[in-house]
Amino acid sequence: MAFQEQNGPERSQMSPVGDEDPTAASRKRDHIELAFRSKVEAAQLDARFYYEPLLAAHPQPGSLPEFPFLGKTMRAPLWVSSMTGGTDWAGTINTNLAKACREFGMGMGLGSCRSLLYSNETLPDFDVRDLIGEEQPLYANLGIAQLEQLIARDELQRAADMVAKLRADGLIIHVNPLQEWLQPEGDRFARPPIETITEVLERLPIKLIVKEVGQGMGPESLRALMQLPLEAIDFAAGGGVNFALLELLRSDAEQLEAYLPLAQVGHTAAEMVEMTNGIATELGDRMQCRQFIISGGIRDFLDGYHLIHTIRFPAVYGQASGFLRHARGDYEELRRYVEKVVRGLEVAHSFLVPKG
Repeated sequence: MAFQEQNGPERSQMSPVGDEDPTAASRKRDHIELAFRSKVEAAQLDARFYYEPLLAAHPQPGSLPEFPFLGKTMRAPLWVSSMTGGTDWAGTINTNLAKACREFGMGMGLGSCRSLLYSNETLPDFDVRDLIGEEQPLYANLGIAQLEQLIARDELQRAADMVAKLRADGLIIHVNPLQEWLQPEGDRFARPPIETITEVLERLPIKLIVKEVGQGMGPESLRALMQLPLEAIDFAAGGGVNFALLELLRSDAEQLEAYLPLAQVGHTAAEMVEMTNGIATELGDRMQCRQFIISGGIRDFLDGYHLIHTIRFPAVYGQASGFLRHARGDYEELRRYVEKVVRGLEVAHSFLVPKG
């Protein structure tokens, strides 16, 4: 890690020296009372990082380095993963999330936008470009089943028109065969999703991201996608919200018992990072997609920080439920949550070096 030159804290923020510290006595009492509770066993230490305490000052807010991603400049390696397709809360949630993305320099994927293919009735719930600004990436979202149906009806242009009305930078295609198969009202795919994705790439002049919905992808699916001119691949790995299981829980008890094993297959984000690095070596110059959104089972900012530094390509990490939990009410609640995450990433960037 290179030495980082950073301005020190303002004098008003600096701790008093010697007898000038009025909190010293109470702080020392806390130290004594909490010493045993704060003891950490060796097995509990996070072994993913080298901790380097000597080479940087405490980071100032906003000190994360800017970086290019999806043709934009981001200020935090965070992606708001797609959610809130058609709920009553969609307008409030999307508004809050877009404002946070603008304030902290994050990217955003909208929830399913299929309601906008034939109507503008729900457009106010999704039209957040003015809130997020032109500087941050914003992507619309459709399921692979909807795109397959549009192709069959010779109406694929509707997808491009939807992206245009949202003033989005491109389209996320979510691929979800197990979710659809287990969903009581689910669609059935008539062709392999890779064929539909390839046709959309060939026929529409829009940028595409492809994602799963909570179980991730194996090596052959990753290999196929990495050879296409996609803007990014979003892992949506296992460990987060499992939409196949969610749909199965909506079914009857007999269905749940019969098909529960199907909802328990998948790949973790860490496993997919390892697969991606290996596949990239195999593909060499045949690899066309070189940006990744690492999502699914990201528990905290250290998980995300570790994974984006383990993959060999430009990457951000995505979360859905973490943001959603704080985005349904007042913006200040969401702002406080995001600010803590970003501050944590700043500290990690200053003092932690991922191993390997």
